[in-house]
Amino acid sequence: MMKKRTVFRLKEKRVGFIGLGTMGHPMARNLLEAGYPLTVYNRTASKADDLVQAGAKRAATPAEAAQAADVLFTNVSQDADLLEVLFGGSGILEGVHNGLTVIDCSTVAPKTSRLAAKELAVRGARFLDAPVTGSKPAAESGSLVFMVGGLKAVMEEHRDLFEVLGSKLLHMGENGSGSYAKLAHNLIVGINSAALAEGMAFAAKAGLDLNHFLEIVQAGGAASKQADLKGRKIIEGNFDVQFSLQLMLKDLLLAMRETATFQLPSPMLNNAASLYQMGLAKGNGPLDLSSVVQCYEDWTGEPVGKGTTSSEDAYSGRDRRKAERVNLEIALQISIYQWQLEGAFSGQTIEATLQDLSGDGLQVVTEYPLAQDMFVVVHFPQEAELPPITARIIRVEKDEASGQFRYGCMMSGLAPVLRVRLVEYIDGILHGR
Repeated sequence: MMKKRTVFRLKEKRVGFIGLGTMGHPMARNLLEAGYPLTVYNRTASKADDLVQAGAKRAATPAEAAQAADVLFTNVSQDADLLEVLFGGSGILEGVHNGLTVIDCSTVAPKTSRLAAKELAVRGARFLDAPVTGSKPAAESGSLVFMVGGLKAVMEEHRDLFEVLGSKLLHMGENGSGSYAKLAHNLIVGINSAALAEGMAFAAKAGLDLNHFLEIVQAGGAASKQADLKGRKIIEGNFDVQFSLQLMLKDLLLAMRETATFQLPSPMLNNAASLYQMGLAKGNGPLDLSSVVQCYEDWTGEPVGKGTTSSEDAYSGRDRRKAERVNLEIALQISIYQWQLEGAFSGQTIEATLQDLSGDGLQVVTEYPLAQDMFVVVHFPQEAELPPITARIIRVEKDEASGQFRYGCMMSGLAPVLRVRLVEYIDGILHGR
């Protein structure tokens, strides 16, 4: 059920909304249900069908949406999308009129917000960067929190609209300040969510009851909004999108650029971004950000959520610990990297042989001594047409007779499409193709 509000206003405002995704669609619907004349635009036109049936007008272009509105909301995925909506062919700038207010709820770089404000001001329009927090449930219930950059008087002029969409409205400063606030906020969200996934994976590996463990988290010092929003999703293996992993990674990478300009060390941000990059490589980008827990499932070999398939062999559906191993003799190269005191990596490449394969596991043999828990990069022969694959050494055995070392390696964040290609390559060798 959408939250309905009765809004009293001195004059009728024509409202436009561009970007009807996970957040934008319920926001637009709340404005429509509050009684505002609404014009909507989305690149995929069908996403506006139900709003049009409910009384909204459909714009054919962003320019047309701008022409039809006194206040125009935008909510798109990334900087390039916002720049295209503003400055591209038939973009907002072609439909700008004196007095138009553009309120951007996207998460973008502060410099993009400042550029938008500057270009619109030249044409007599005002701009607010007003990103939100609260994810999809808050967008549906009209309880978003807005962090606003731009003129406070413009924000107050449109408080009635913000009150339809949210429960809190905070003025952060000049244009770009709202975007800075959102990146700082999502930096914390990303780290918290990664910490939750890591703790849940630890508890699962220890054999704990995860329902009881989540109760402990929520009642103790580890309590967080992420635990409330994502804990059940992890346990149930339900990664329906509230906020996607790929968008979280995008925001963390934006935050990393800003911390670099400040010369601010951000080790936790960097580690969290690396983890979500692994999740993206695994193919989880379109899923909820809580799906990053599947990276830990790959590493531990233990399912965390009851809906997960990570404990199943990716190739046959059997438990990977019980899977039949395939005997092979395939020449490989392995890159080994070591962290140097000066703050850089040094590395070398060694020769190895792939002896067998099972699920996410490789068994390789080489004469070079390596350490357990070391991360390495495996390079398959050129004819395999496989990219380098990261793996962690989880088992070390030495053959005293030959002096060679046998390493059990767990492949990290392997995307489903790469699993298929690896299987096809192995099958081709086994069957002489």
